[in-house]
Amino acid sequence: MNDNNLIHPSAVISAEAILAEDVKVGPYAVIGPSVQIGAGSEIGSHCVIKGPTVMGANNRIYPFASIGDDPQDKKYGGEETHLEIGEGNTIREYCTINRGTQDDEGITRVGDDNWLMAYSHIAHDCQLGSHIVMVNGSSLAGHVHVDDYVILSAFTAIHQFCRIGAHSLIGAYGGVGQDVPPYILVFGQPPTPRGINTEGLKRRDFSAEQIRNLKSAYRLLYRKGLSIAAAREQIAELASEQPELRIIVEFIDRSERGIFR
Repeated sequence: MNDNNLIHPSAVISAEAILAEDVKVGPYAVIGPSVQIGAGSEIGSHCVIKGPTVMGANNRIYPFASIGDDPQDKKYGGEETHLEIGEGNTIREYCTINRGTQDDEGITRVGDDNWLMAYSHIAHDCQLGSHIVMVNGSSLAGHVHVDDYVILSAFTAIHQFCRIGAHSLIGAYGGVGQDVPPYILVFGQPPTPRGINTEGLKRRDFSAEQIRNLKSAYRLLYRKGLSIAAAREQIAELASEQPELRIIVEFIDRSERGIFR
């Protein structure tokens, strides 16, 4: 190890990389140019981090992860694109996170306090919020947006350009090809909406009244035989006095691939 016992002598770190003074780097890790890593972060053995990548404080990256490599897009021609990772993320073994492409904003973004388990994959141009759990083997195709507090169970696959709304949960082996509204529980083969993510909402201190309101909104969207437009209008009326419903209305308004039903 070096004098401060933080960087293993076998690690390969570009002179153009910028690491905070207390960053730990394990054996055989490779950190390329145009990489910035914030204070309190720990890079495990055999990790590869390529740039341009900016990573905030207190991230823990486990062995063999590949962070910030080229997008898996045949149209990509070597243009400079970016990856931005927030603070407090846990990125487990063999995770892959790719930079963006010029077909989008050119940036892949990962927020704060996310838990990315082994072999999970975040493709180019994805935009992730915070407090997300991606369980082993779950995968996001390009341009996917995932909002806060989402759980993607093992081997979940999300089609490119889809949006996954806040507080939703997708069950194991689920293949999703349309936008999943906030709060929704999806599982089964094939994946099917099964109500709202009640247990997750309780853990996040949603009140019993709020949960009842969300169940009522779910029935309007999924059980009353209404069109999405008609359900949206009724949920919007309720949202004036039930603010937890507002993000459902906003989500429907932003949807481009259609609502998963």
